[in-house]
Amino acid sequence: MTRLIDTHCHLTFGQLADDVEQVIARSLTAGVTAWITVGTDPDHNQKVIELARKYDNMYAAVGVHPHDAKDVTDQAIRQLHALSQNKKVVAIGETGLDFHYDHSPRDKQAEVFKSHLQLAQELNLPVIIHSREAFDETMEILQRSGPDLEKVVFHCFSGSPEQAKIVLDAGFYISFTGVVTFKNAESIRQAAEIVPLDRLMLETDCPYMSPEPMRKQKINEPALMIHTAKFLAELKGMDLPDFAASVTATSKSFFNMNL
Repeated sequence: MTRLIDTHCHLTFGQLADDVEQVIARSLTAGVTAWITVGTDPDHNQKVIELARKYDNMYAAVGVHPHDAKDVTDQAIRQLHALSQNKKVVAIGETGLDFHYDHSPRDKQAEVFKSHLQLAQELNLPVIIHSREAFDETMEILQRSGPDLEKVVFHCFSGSPEQAKIVLDAGFYISFTGVVTFKNAESIRQAAEIVPLDRLMLETDCPYMSPEPMRKQKINEPALMIHTAKFLAELKGMDLPDFAASVTATSKSFFNMNL
């Protein structure tokens, strides 16, 4: 049986949260048997931990999305530090820079990003990176953070093969969503081709971006990640079970998941 880990989903968002029991049931049937549900603000950070406690194979990541960096206070960082020590929390994030929407001032985004990296180093936790139209700036902050920051994953990677190589050369990891299946995503597919299996992970980033051939399903969910896995297995010239076993092993090791 195929066993995959959705390393980045938002199961506390909207309709997924309202139907989480059935979402999990469909995921298990599809072969996606473990999940990391990711917080994006103080409210959702609490919710992801509460949800992760309900399922043996569910874990949580806590952080503040760059969109909400403008609202981060010293108290919010202290709260994040306390939450991060929960045994179900396996990563800090998502955190990073988003220069596409600029919902928060760029200097404030950078300040909050750096505080997340410092926290990850203090607690020896991996970091989940959000980087949109800010690749160079993101890499500069990461490289200045010091050698203690070893486990870094660029989630929902949408960059070029050249950018993927920079990430890999830095010792970091790359995670792909269903976007890699889109017809206009040739550059992302070229990037996926060069990412070795011991640095590659899968995610849905649900409820967003359902993969082909399910793009008409507006609310993405973990069960649909099987389509991304099949697509990437074929791209890599591998059987699905072998591909799934490799990326699952990478994910378990990266996040130190006790599965």
